[in-house]
Amino acid sequence: MVLDVIEIQKILPHRFPFLLDDRVTQINEGESLIGYKNVSISEPVFEGHFPGHPIYPGVMILEGMAQAGGILAFKSMKDVTEEEIKNKVVYFMSIDKAKFRNPVRPGDRLEYRVKVLKHKGNVWVLEGKAYVDDVLASEAELKAMIVDK
Repeated sequence: MVLDVIEIQKILPHRFPFLLDDRVTQINEGESLIGYKNVSISEPVFEGHFPGHPIYPGVMILEGMAQAGGILAFKSMKDVTEEEIKNKVVYFMSIDKAKFRNPVRPGDRLEYRVKVLKHKGNVWVLEGKAYVDDVLASEAELKAMIVDK
């Protein structure tokens, strides 16, 4: 299953400049997701992080990973309509074991690989990893809850 940014916007409430997933290339419902973000020098965050030496902030990598996890959780919910999804939101409860391995720069394609570690009711525990050219840039364990808006 491939989701473009239009389909992603039907799932996530985020919009520019805070929608941090451009495309989902693979979903195994209840198991895993692969998606990506194209990192561009035109993004507002590069005005201050860092002038003359642009590095994509780690917190933005984690947020993109979290958004990919939200997409996986919503697409894994059985018998939920698009209308019902509009009335729900993902709240992240914790981000643990976050590590930043390599810098991400403008021009990079940041690939998110998210796996379900545990799912019970409306709570999801996910393993998230972010890669650039198959080199690990960041990783974390994400815990989230899907709730009504």
